[in-house]
Amino acid sequence: MHYVIIGNSAASVAAIEAIRKIDLVGHITVISDEPYHTYSRPMISHYLEGKTTKERMVFRAMDFYERYQVQAMLGVKAVEITKSTVILEDGREVSYDKLLLATGSVPFIPPIKGLNQQDNVFTFTKFDDARALEQAVLPNAKVVVVGAGLIGLKAAEGLVRFTNDITVVELSDRILASILDAKSASMVQNHLTQKGLKIHVQNAVKEVSGDGKVQKVILQDGQEIACDILIIAIGVRPNVALANTVGIKVNRGIAVNEWLQTSIENIYAAGDCTEIIDVSDGVQKVLALWPNAMQQGEIAGTNIAGGQASFHGGFPMNAISFFGMRIVTAGVINPNDTTHEVIYDTHETNFKKIVLLDDCLVGYILINDIKRASFFNTLIRDKVKISSLTEKII
Repeated sequence: MHYVIIGNSAASVAAIEAIRKIDLVGHITVISDEPYHTYSRPMISHYLEGKTTKERMVFRAMDFYERYQVQAMLGVKAVEITKSTVILEDGREVSYDKLLLATGSVPFIPPIKGLNQQDNVFTFTKFDDARALEQAVLPNAKVVVVGAGLIGLKAAEGLVRFTNDITVVELSDRILASILDAKSASMVQNHLTQKGLKIHVQNAVKEVSGDGKVQKVILQDGQEIACDILIIAIGVRPNVALANTVGIKVNRGIAVNEWLQTSIENIYAAGDCTEIIDVSDGVQKVLALWPNAMQQGEIAGTNIAGGQASFHGGFPMNAISFFGMRIVTAGVINPNDTTHEVIYDTHETNFKKIVLLDDCLVGYILINDIKRASFFNTLIRDKVKISSLTEKII
């Protein structure tokens, strides 16, 4: 049996470990366009901050591929797949019996006028992005970050050690719009501005200007901001390019069943490239999160190797910090109807919000006092009735 995995991050690693629990002799090949040993992508912001090194970012020990008998084809790009073959950029072909697509996500680049003609434009989703920024940014450089989501704000935080001239531009009416409500976003924004970030919400970069390099950006409201480094951090999209080459069913992400099979029987998918059920609201969506990728990889690997495991959905959960402010959010945090019950508990620098539906916790926001996050996650996942608890939830 020959298992081929395209991708070399969380879902891929979990799948390899799951396969080897069942099949000790089957051949495993990993194909990745990145030339590196598997590493922890969430740590790229720590690398940019100078808090870690490339060596300390490894996700598994350096003997991982050897120990699990994996042929690692690193720095090799797959450009097409058939129902039995992976075709590489250099023309080589790799045949397989079972294929796992763990292709992750790719940055979304908005159609900004003049953007394609400039060199000093960066994204921030992988190690090469962090290293390129580290090498490009000069002391006191003028940095503009497009997008005040998790990616954009972590990039901004990482660059503070190089410059105190960082502007963040966000189209939404608040920062971190996908994981915070208006009250909590205001609290976090005040914290970030105290640390020196300049933040423009309800605005957008409509044009960039420069002769081969960005020299200024022009905002929707007409403001012009000088710029030496431009970071595009609008968000990510599932990397479905390979799935499309073989005709796999794709919605926003790759469609999979509970065994993480795609519409082609011997091809599976796991991680950020897939579309799954959000158990907190029952909606099919892309949940590009490290823990979900690990869980899906393990389940896909088990099934690929002939075992039995099923995936019944995940939910959005983010744990992050900015300049020492700790934030954990999960599930439904901005209900748009009156059927949900919302409870707040705020004390000085702490913020808590829980969202209930039908006597069950379906979402929460915690800032600084995050000690109940794990407990709350269990309540959401297991759909525990709040009235059955012997203690107050908040």
